Amino acid sequence: MGRGKIVIRRIDNSTSRQVTFSKRRNGLLKKAKELAILCDAEVGLIIFSSTGRLYDYSSSSMKSVIERYDKTKEEHQQLLNVNSEVKNVLNKDDADLKLYFSYQFWQKEAASLRQQLHSLQENHRKLMGEELSGLSVKDLLNLENQLETSLHGVRAQKEQLLTNEIQELNRKGYLIHQENMELYKKVDLMRQENMELQQKVYGSRGQNGTVNRGTVIPCGFSITEESHGPVNLELCQPQHQTDGEQSNVPKLGLQLH
Repeated sequence: MGRGKIVIRRIDNSTSRQVTFSKRRNGLLKKAKELAILCDAEVGLIIFSSTGRLYDYSSSSMKSVIERYDKTKEEHQQLLNVNSEVKNVLNKDDADLKLYFSYQFWQKEAASLRQQLHSLQENHRKLMGEELSGLSVKDLLNLENQLETSLHGVRAQKEQLLTNEIQELNRKGYLIHQENMELYKKVDLMRQENMELQQKVYGSRGQNGTVNRGTVIPCGFSITEESHGPVNLELCQPQHQTDGEQSNVPKLGLQLH
């Protein structure tokens, strides 16, 4: 003989009600676990007894299940609102319909951008050390790690720039050194040419190494020199003739002293 149908209503007897609650609660928790395992479903179960006692079960995390539920419910509600608005504008012409949907699209984009801007401003204030009172120890540790990572990147970039500048200065110093060496070579070459010119100017030397004094050079130039003294050029005034006759053409003479 089969069991009779149970009327679904509140059990008046408190003892029977508590026994029935305990049995059905255990059965419901067991079914929730089986559903999560067999069907790879994300299950969250929350039970409050008549006395206010909490019983719960979640296949992953109750917080993540609740957040997913709120997000899905919000998206579902937005979809219902869009469907309702579409039904209201179906009787309008195409131009008004396009304008309406364009307005809705840009309105959502503006709301999203405002949310992103608010989030960026909040993160910036936290990175600057402001408004940290509401953060937990874990959040502060994450913020500290972000700051250390940013500081490491800044220092690495600074060291790279300084290294590049040092290498550029070393390269310029090497080029300047090479130019100085070239100048030294040119100065040495000019010194050798000057000595050769001096030897040509001094003329032939005697056995004692002195230059013959009073050597007369054509065109009115004469060289007079000490044996080891420098060569000096001097412009001499024209000489008057002894017999009283003056020459119409002046004679100039250069002497080396």
